[in-house]
Amino acid sequence: MSDGWLGSADRALLEAVDGALARATLRAGPHLVCRPGCTDCCIGPFAVNRLDALRLRRGLERLVAADPERAAAVAVRARAARQELRDGFPGDPSTGRLGDDDDAEAAFVERHAGLPCPALDPASGRCELYAHRPLVCRMFGPPATLGGEAFPPCR
Repeated sequence: MSDGWLGSADRALLEAVDGALARATLRAGPHLVCRPGCTDCCIGPFAVNRLDALRLRRGLERLVAADPERAAAVAVRARAARQELRDGFPGDPSTGRLGDDDDAEAAFVERHAGLPCPALDPASGRCELYAHRPLVCRMFGPPATLGGEAFPPCR
């Protein structure tokens, strides 16, 4: 992701999403109990778009520069997850693109429902790439609807 138009557009998108969720979090008050170490939303496979993937790549590059050991641990977990998810992937496993079979995708997600996100540090329960996390990750917490899909509140 360059620092040009795409980077500024992504920053504007993230500011809008993060701002809306911050306001929803304030309205939820004590009913919303998300906090570092609460990892329910970090378990199981989920789709990301190309912009999310670019953002994650940039975050990993920055983590390599800041803390090579933590970055290496993320990379090891990502390679292991990719290997585990390869068999039966409902699309093209070499590119990571999903196919059009919603039933196959649902079965795949169910089969791997216990797999943690590679960015999740199992020791601390924190996301190693939090500032660069995908949009779907930013949507968790307060109840929300995106593209007709309802996201329930965090437990």
